[in-house]
Amino acid sequence: MHELAGALRTYAWGSRTALAQLCGRPVPSAHPEAELWFGAHPADPAHICVDGHRQSLLEFVRADPEHELGSVAPTFGGRLPFLLKILAAEEPLSLQAHPSAKQAKAGFERENLARVSLESPMRNYRDENHKPELVVALERFEALAGFRPPERTVELLRALGVRELEPYANLLAAQPDSAGLRTLFTTWIALPQAALAALLPKVLDGCVHYLSEKTDPRSGAKQFGAEARTTLELAEAYPGDAGVLASVLLNRITLQPGQGLFLSAGNLHAYLRGIGVEIMANSDNVLRGGLTPKHVDVPELLRVLDFEPNELPIVEPESVDHTPDGSCSFRYRTPAPEFALRRFELAAGAAPVPIPRSGPGILLCTSGDVRLLQGADELRIGAGTAAWISASDTVVRAAAATGPAQLFCACVGEL
Repeated sequence: MHELAGALRTYAWGSRTALAQLCGRPVPSAHPEAELWFGAHPADPAHICVDGHRQSLLEFVRADPEHELGSVAPTFGGRLPFLLKILAAEEPLSLQAHPSAKQAKAGFERENLARVSLESPMRNYRDENHKPELVVALERFEALAGFRPPERTVELLRALGVRELEPYANLLAAQPDSAGLRTLFTTWIALPQAALAALLPKVLDGCVHYLSEKTDPRSGAKQFGAEARTTLELAEAYPGDAGVLASVLLNRITLQPGQGLFLSAGNLHAYLRGIGVEIMANSDNVLRGGLTPKHVDVPELLRVLDFEPNELPIVEPESVDHTPDGSCSFRYRTPAPEFALRRFELAAGAAPVPIPRSGPGILLCTSGDVRLLQGADELRIGAGTAAWISASDTVVRAAAATGPAQLFCACVGEL
């Protein structure tokens, strides 16, 4: 096992406090800090410490994939198939979706034939892999994900009391299925600028009026309060963006600490705010639909989107083990073969617990300090740091070094 230092990514939507606080650095940071990458992605690999020398994890794995990846090396072409991150969103991310494996392969080949540079901002497909992903909240985490059941969206559109929305509500009411959602989404995302400039302010006025006047007579709560507030927040961050309208069609989701959200291919989503651990297939393929100054390719987005309405189920952690002295572990089940994720809550003073894994793994500490034990060897990692465990390593055990600690284990396949 070796200490692993994450690669820090600074994007405008990041936080100047969240990652700095988690890692024990001065607050505020000089720039918005959005993500810490722990993996072997070519765009920004983590660095491994071997005999006092730092080396890219990408090159370390490439040098001996059979030893580092074990039996999964041929399956994934000698590549580490997952990327683990800590994500900290202070502002909304772009409205986006990821392609299926088949779509990614075809798109990558198509853009290669068209001689679109891999560095071009107009490039949609930077590799030929799909990108299923799971995010687990470390704190309250807000997101938009998946198309809301049409009947509920019709209720929302009519609740806003905007006359100009009535034709769209009627359209969806007449066809309350994936085809109706596709029609409405396509209409809104492709509105001419003049039509968008006329409609969007009306919708925002409706949201303001709804929040100030409308209440649920049964509970006294505003039934669509979170949706209306989110629409206003997105419009303030991205004025005149068609993605603000499109976002009205999506489920508004709040994750509590420890809960997860799994996103498969074609699932339109936007993370809004919060800090979480994210694991995904090792890909950088993103099709954007708005809420961003970056390249938006509407025809290609429509090609990959899944319009099947679905109230996305929150991934609840499955309790796996509790020790008599208070430590416990939880598993997050997903259908992705590239990754598996488990969370360990390590009690102060508790005996070391074994860390099960399949093949290579990354152990990431998110609070406290953790002692990692392998035979006679010991490695200590603190919040925001990680350890690389090769497939050939023997069993690793973990214990809280002082007070309670939290540890995530990322590996390949099903734990």
